[in-house]
Amino acid sequence: MGDDRTLVKDIMTTPLERISPDAEIVEAAAVMRDKDISALLVTTAPPSIITSTDILDAVAQERDTADLLVSDLMTESVETVPPELPLTETAAMMTNFGINHLPVVDDDYIGMVSSSDITGEMH
Repeated sequence: MGDDRTLVKDIMTTPLERISPDAEIVEAAAVMRDKDISALLVTTAPPSIITSTDILDAVAQERDTADLLVSDLMTESVETVPPELPLTETAAMMTNFGINHLPVVDDDYIGMVSSSDITGEMH
């Protein structure tokens, strides 16, 4: 059972995997599969994020993923968290914003924290 002292840095996924907004969706999906992760940081300014759910939604909408780029599905200007943020506050942010992934920033992007990381830690 996690406690109030557990911080983002204690459970975040590193290294942070990045992808270009110009990359094809199939490439993003392959990286997620190969690395066993469900989100990638997109190298835009400000940064964006692409998740497996974004790709799944596109497939469910019968969009032709062969013609889609990361920039077509990514979420722009994502919220970020510092590595020292307590998990309780991080979980509250995810709930408030309705999101499941947050890039972790400490001068640079250093990791990713997901709602499943937090759930696994807090139970």
